[in-house]
Amino acid sequence: MSQMIGSRRHFLATQAMGMGSVALAWLLTQEQVRGEPPKPVDVPKSFTLSPKAALAPPQANAMISFFMQGGPSHLDLFDNKPELQKHTGENFPGEIKYDNAAESSPKLFYGPWKFAKHGQCGMELSELLPGLAEVCDDITLIRSMHTGVNNHGQSIYALNGGRPTAGRPALGSWLTYGLGTENQNLPAYLVLTDPGGLPVLGVENWHNGWLPSLYQGTVIRPQEPRILNLDPPRQSPEGAQRRFLGLLENLNREHLAQHPGEHDLAARISSFELAARMQTSAREALELSQETEATQKLYGLDNPKTREFGTRCLIARRLIERGVRFVEICTGNQTWDHHGGIVTGLPDVCARTDRPTSALIKDLKQRGLLDSTLVHWGGEMGRLPVVQNEKNIGRDHNTYGFSMWLAGGGIKRGCVHGATDEFGHKAVENVVNHYDYHATLFYLFGLDATKIAFPRPTGLGTILDGQPGQIVSAILEKPPGVPQAG
Repeated sequence: MSQMIGSRRHFLATQAMGMGSVALAWLLTQEQVRGEPPKPVDVPKSFTLSPKAALAPPQANAMISFFMQGGPSHLDLFDNKPELQKHTGENFPGEIKYDNAAESSPKLFYGPWKFAKHGQCGMELSELLPGLAEVCDDITLIRSMHTGVNNHGQSIYALNGGRPTAGRPALGSWLTYGLGTENQNLPAYLVLTDPGGLPVLGVENWHNGWLPSLYQGTVIRPQEPRILNLDPPRQSPEGAQRRFLGLLENLNREHLAQHPGEHDLAARISSFELAARMQTSAREALELSQETEATQKLYGLDNPKTREFGTRCLIARRLIERGVRFVEICTGNQTWDHHGGIVTGLPDVCARTDRPTSALIKDLKQRGLLDSTLVHWGGEMGRLPVVQNEKNIGRDHNTYGFSMWLAGGGIKRGCVHGATDEFGHKAVENVVNHYDYHATLFYLFGLDATKIAFPRPTGLGTILDGQPGQIVSAILEKPPGVPQAG
């Protein structure tokens, strides 16, 4: 009996909406009593990673996402505020929401780093980003991002899964579900993790949610072996693994035939088959010795400071050119979360990541891959314009107005979109919510964010789930309504 009670408590505790989920189930039951049952949904009989045609001609075929977890300070990197500089040290003239009230201060703080205009577009960037300054004519900088949920987990859920609640499919899972992948010898969705640890929420960041597990991200570790158990045991007789996998496949398919619709079992069979094919293809994709000395130097592999991050950026390019659909490059747990020590901490993380990031843009462009590869750089939030921790200056969370950038894959070049207020606290011009961001990404891939759906007990689930996602036409080379080439 105690075990049953514990299981029930565990179930309620782990629901994304807690008791709200129970209430929703009760309401649905009442609808059935009134003769208003939810509309029936047909569940597909099988799922694969075979390439699927987009609904419309796509501008992007693949995506690389730099997940800068922790909240990079837009005020010190992307969004220069002369008024903040003018009034630094004075009290903020209005209401402000702190995440950590115990260490909060109303004093405005303008960082010690200089800003300058770069490129033909005249984009204003911090001196901490010399690499990005060299490629700013290839990017769109959005200065008006907004989620409005003021902690790491909820904002990550919003930007990655569509809503600030747990249990939802990650963006990479949605795209691979909607489009499959060109290369059947590599996973469609790969995640390059940081040696400093997993980001906040860990594996939830690349989880498949309610989609079949076939669409979950596959981790490439930051050290060798980058993919565990890729090689057969050394002591195995020749051909033993091949015979074992053949027997296992036959048993699994017999079992699946007796239990049709078991999507996790079907995904497991596909994973075994893919693992066998990866023994050759993954090893080749991760072998950087094939790259020229000039390419390795471009990514900073000759510099101890940039070698690790540059290696992952170079791997990402090799995966994309081999037909992988979605690659995520993570920084470690709270790497950008500078509640204190920002004066030393922010330059350090920029020094490790800036040059390799710009190298990826340059390399994709010179290989003709940037036009079809969408590149994203950003965290789940920005920082407040006031001091936190006066003895070791930092900045608190800010999800009401922050910056991120996009490049390639149909994105306008040399563009700055949106604005925050005079102190950089809230987005006030051309606000881009997380659901607008998702609607725009899906459009670039030739998909409709309201139509790529998966059956759930309560109806069809989408990344928007009823939110009013608007395509941000101003940042696109070919907005909706413009005739597409080809």
